[in-house]
Amino acid sequence: MLLAGKNVIITGSNRGIGLAMLEEFALNGANIWAHARVKTTVFIQDIEALAAKYGVTIRPLCFDMTDYEAMKAAVKDIMSSKIPVDALINNAGITYNALFQMSTIDQLRNQLEVNFVSVFILTQYISKLMTRQKSGSIVNISSTAAFDGNPGKSVYGATKAALVAMTGSIAAELGEHGIRANCIAPGITETEMLSSMPESVVEEAKATADMRRGGEPSEIARTAVFLASDLSSYITGQTIRVDGGLK
Repeated sequence: MLLAGKNVIITGSNRGIGLAMLEEFALNGANIWAHARVKTTVFIQDIEALAAKYGVTIRPLCFDMTDYEAMKAAVKDIMSSKIPVDALINNAGITYNALFQMSTIDQLRNQLEVNFVSVFILTQYISKLMTRQKSGSIVNISSTAAFDGNPGKSVYGATKAALVAMTGSIAAELGEHGIRANCIAPGITETEMLSSMPESVVEEAKATADMRRGGEPSEIARTAVFLASDLSSYITGQTIRVDGGLK
């Protein structure tokens, strides 16, 4: 097990890639603070089942990513537990598809707030804990849309590109404290987010990938496990595309 005895925060862990991460991290022995926006019965049942299945501790961590007072309170609870945070996986995010001229200022602000500003603030809080420990791994989930100039993705792609820029800067600043920071840029991945895109666009993207298919959430999750583990101990400031050779 790559993460036996490690303690990890995973945001947006109630569905899609986040839920796959929850299972892959538990499979590899990590104890987890599993974040979701809302504390539902299904979410609690899922984390209890995974904790029992893999013999790890999974604690719910529920707050809206843009509710900074609730976020701060959650971080205080983590601090009061005296449990070290070995990795932070910034997975929570939302998607938005609209042509540049049709994108509204409200959507622009909302996407920036959820996909970038909230991640920035949470990472500030947790990196302070990691600095005291002199160790830690931060993994930000970006997107190939940050690089590829996809039609209809000007807002979403910009927020994900901001994560890439942030990652490089914090890697440079925090490296001397034993903290690594890296990005994962998934391509087309088989999650609910695909339902917001026209089927023809999705199929065309899959056809242009070298592997001629979309990715599975578990394939993204296993990359995050690698970056959180000691196997990647000399990797920082990088963005890894997990996209099947998307063109």
